[in-house]
Amino acid sequence: MNPAALFAGGLVAGLAAGTASCAAVQGGLLIGLVSPGSPGSPGSPGSPGSPGATGAAGTAVTAGTGRASRTTGAARATRDVRDALPAVAAFLTGRLAAHTALGALLGLAGSAVRLGPQTRAALLVAAGIAVTALAVRMLARRGRAGCAAAPPGHLGCSDGDTQDTAHASTTHTSTARASTAHASTTHASTARAAGLGLATILMPCGVTVSLEVVAVSTGSVPGGAAVLAGLALGTAPALATLGLLLRGLATTRLAALGGVAALAAGLFTAGSGLRLGGWLPEIGSPAAAAARASIGADGVQRLTIWATDRGFRPGVAVATAGRPVEIVFRTSGDRGCTRAVTVDGRDVVLPVTGARTVRLPARPEGRLRYACGMGMYVGFIEFERPLTSTSSR
Repeated sequence: MNPAALFAGGLVAGLAAGTASCAAVQGGLLIGLVSPGSPGSPGSPGSPGSPGATGAAGTAVTAGTGRASRTTGAARATRDVRDALPAVAAFLTGRLAAHTALGALLGLAGSAVRLGPQTRAALLVAAGIAVTALAVRMLARRGRAGCAAAPPGHLGCSDGDTQDTAHASTTHTSTARASTAHASTTHASTARAAGLGLATILMPCGVTVSLEVVAVSTGSVPGGAAVLAGLALGTAPALATLGLLLRGLATTRLAALGGVAALAAGLFTAGSGLRLGGWLPEIGSPAAAAARASIGADGVQRLTIWATDRGFRPGVAVATAGRPVEIVFRTSGDRGCTRAVTVDGRDVVLPVTGARTVRLPARPEGRLRYACGMGMYVGFIEFERPLTSTSSR
């Protein structure tokens, strides 16, 4: 297929899924790039324009003019969003480079380059833990910032600020040092942003898995690179908006809300990895079976399961142990993570609308668990003991 057509297909898929699965899985990494608090970063204590950088003068202005303080806070939030642009741009550039390189490798070397379901599950868990840790740090920094802005002697805060009132003459020196620190940390944060953008390829969302299969099927370096480059560019607007939004929240009174949202995203990502890997304990038993496999004249069992944007229907099915089974996964306008199904240790990519048959060998009694490519939704097939003339009486 023409690389231009492949690029366009990847771009459309990215635009359709960028606000959903990819932003949910990979957007959490942006929290570490845009949350304030590192030395020299805008809005952090000790940086230019921060309350702590102006010493007694800043405290006097804040205490004396509430309206001016609110105006300064809004200006600071706007400035911090602008200052976050280089890091967000570096993150998206690294992400584009990683996806383009992986697409080229897939087109050249085939599916051997792809990560298996268990590896992806472990990476999702690790990413979730990292995002959760960043969210906790974000909330902790917000608490310290509120303490620093409180009047001297405020309950629960240090009285160290009271000593600053005797050293107003050092304000200029502190600001100069903070400016130097800010310049050095800006370069470091940009490099870190590019590195995290490269790392996003290790945490594929549902649509990434399906387009990796397309890249493999092209059998060419330009074709594989084009389809995943299109995906990266298609998801870039949603990720850029998310990153700048998080930066804006981090520099306002809504920082605590942003931290809570980031914490929820981290726990969700880790939970998705645990579900994908099958490492979460199953509490209770699944709901009553809604479908039973039919046995054809050839002795093969057949099941039809619909993959929807809200999960698999039916969620639980029953088949007979000791017989091969064919599962027909059907879709109708499905662009969510259920387009990629992990079943029996392998990934199966479904069409947006259509059907895909998965054949499994005869299995013993027990439960077969399958999940979408992101681990968000799961389904079960119960393999029961076959009825015999003795057991039926």
